Parts: sequence; C-alpha cells; structure tokens
Amino acid sequence: MATRTHGTTAVIAVTALAPVSWGTTYAVTTEFLPPDRPLFTALLRALPAGLLLLAVTRVLPRGTWWAKAAVLGALNIGAFFPLLFVAAYRLPGGMAAVVGSAGPLFVVGLSALLLGQRPAPRTLLTGLAAAFGVSLVVLKGAGALDLVGVLAALASTVSMAAGTVLTKRWGRPAGVGPLALTGWQLTAGGLLIAPLALLAEGAPPALDGRAVGGYLYLALANTAVAYWLWFRGIGRLTATQAGFLGPLSPLTAAVVGWAALGQALTPVQTAGMALAFGATVAGQLGGGGAARPFGKTEKNDRKNAMELTVPALRR
Repeated sequence: MATRTHGTTAVIAVTALAPVSWGTTYAVTTEFLPPDRPLFTALLRALPAGLLLLAVTRVLPRGTWWAKAAVLGALNIGAFFPLLFVAAYRLPGGMAAVVGSAGPLFVVGLSALLLGQRPAPRTLLTGLAAAFGVSLVVLKGAGALDLVGVLAALASTVSMAAGTVLTKRWGRPAGVGPLALTGWQLTAGGLLIAPLALLAEGAPPALDGRAVGGYLYLALANTAVAYWLWFRGIGRLTATQAGFLGPLSPLTAAVVGWAALGQALTPVQTAGMALAFGATVAGQLGGGGAARPFGKTEKNDRKNAMELTVPALRR
C-alpha cells in the first residue's frame, strides 16, 4: 500500500511539471517574442513539436483513432491555444487566469457527464477554494471587462477540461505510448491553427535571435515535453486529480513575475498562493479513489454480493 501511494505521489509530482512549465509562457511571450501575434505563436508551439514527436515515434493513428486524435487535438491544442491567447490579449490583469482556474470545476462536471463519476461536496469546495486563491494572486483593479475576452477565456477552459476528460475516457490504443498520442494531438491542433494564423495575421514576422530562442523553448520544453508529461499523467491519475493541477500554472506565472521580472507580491497575493496551492494538494488527496458511476451503485453491490455468495453455496 505504501509503495502504491509513493508511486501515485511520484506520478502527481512529474505531471505537475506540465502546468508549472505552462506558467512560464507569459514571461517568455512578453520578454522574447514579437507582440500581437497570438495565432502565429500558438502555431509554432504546436505544429513543430507535433511533427518532431511523429518523426521520433513513427506511429500513426489507425481506425477510429484518426477521428479521436483530431477531436483531442482540437480540444487540447487547436482550440485551446488560440482562445487562450485571445483572452490574454483582451482581458485586463489576470482575469484570464482567474477564469482558467475554474478548470477543476469544469473537469468535475464533465467527469460526471462523460465518466459517470459522482462529484463529492469536498471536491467542489476544493475547486472553489482553488479558484478563489488564484483570483487573489492575479486579479487586479481594472475597468470594464471585454465580453469577447471573457467568452474566449471560458471557452478555452471548457475546451481543455473536455480534452482532459475525453483523454481519460478514451485512453490510448494498444501498443501506443503517451509520446505518440501527444504527437498526434499537437500535429492535429497545429494543422487546425495554421490556416487561421495565415488568414488573420498574414505572413510570419521577422525573427531575431531572442525570438527564435523563445519559440524553441515554447515548442520543445513548454509544449512537446510538457504535454507528453501531461497526457502520460492523465493515463495514470483520475481526471479530477489532473484537473486540480491546473492552478499551478497561474501560480507559477506569479512566482516567475516576482523572481525574474521584478513584480512585487502583496500579502494578499501571498495568502492567495497558499490557499490555491493548498487546494491543489487537497484535490490530489481527495481524488485518488475510483469514483462510483451514477445509478450503478446498488446494482454493482448486489452483483458483487451474488458473485461471492453463489460459489459459497455451490461448495
């Protein structure tokens, strides 16, 4: 039992590196990349990384997995990346991160619909605590909110939550590892973004050395490696556990801003970080067990009792 718990803790810790890496995206984008090119940035994050992983694994989808890979690629990458950048450009302060921190609640809701998992009150309260903690960290005073930005932030959060739950539901085809699955999704998402970037933003901008370095970091460490760790973790954790790792991204962004960009942290922000991090840890402790499907509890209990009783009567 101790070995199993230690193994789960290790999986959680390694999977957490993905949202921690994503938390560096804002600093890299603002300090290294050309401004006002969200779709081009999303494209260079996804497509080169996907093609690299396809070249490394040399495994292509088969049968229904062509469609499944396209759906997952659209949800986790193709729709999520552009919507996320649109929200970041249009919303003030950290509002996009606040909306995104509601991801665990969307994961819980979609897990109930698609996986038949009953949400516990503790899980819902923990999700609310995580969102409130993140809001204390990133939300600052600002004027009227942009409706398009708010809708884009909500849509990006729902898209990622749906991708997380469907990845858990569909799993992986036999003999296919998480590296190949990651390559399929990044390539599918990148191909979806490519025409949008060309139509909306035109030809790619001229890149200097700093921009090339920034894009290399985003494509390799921030995307190829991070998403491989993420999809690998989803296969070993519950959807709720994976969802509760999401708040680590805005928390990392706040820490990077303080440590590397000289952004001060107030006592309220520090308290919010502690609350959000505590909720993230609580989400792991509360999500380790397998949830029972809706409507099947009593039926399964009777079936298990019969399976134990009938052999005993036969003896």
